[in-house]
Parts: sequence; C-alpha cells; structure tokens
Amino acid sequence: KDIQYVESYCYNKLETNRFDSNVGKFVGYTAAGVRQAEIWNKDTSIIAVMKAQRETYCLNNVGIWYGNP
Repeated sequence: KDIQYVESYCYNKLETNRFDSNVGKFVGYTAAGVRQAEIWNKDTSIIAVMKAQRETYCLNNVGIWYGNP
C-alpha cells in the first residue's frame, strides 16, 4: 500500500494537473488543469488505465529497487 504512482502534466514549467494512485483521480492545479481533470475523471476507461499503471509499472519493478543486490 505504500507504493504510489504519480503522473504529472506540466505546461510552461507549471504543473497543471496530476494523477495520483492514492487519490484515484486527476487533480487540477490551474484553471485549465481543473477543467481537463474534470473531463478525464468522467471517462472511467482513462481512470482504469491509470490505476492499472500502478500494478504494471510500480509493483512490477519494486523487486528491482528493493530486492536483494
């Protein structure tokens, strides 16, 4: 449960929105980012893909980072 997948989207060096696997949805940090996050959060297929990224990317590689040397 302590493994977290975060995908951030930036424009002009400013983070506009982010997906956090602990939150389970997109969060917007600018006006445009909030609008985009609302659109993405309505699409259940995008949310399902992003939640699956935690298992695909993070949990698959945790043995490499924390495994025996």
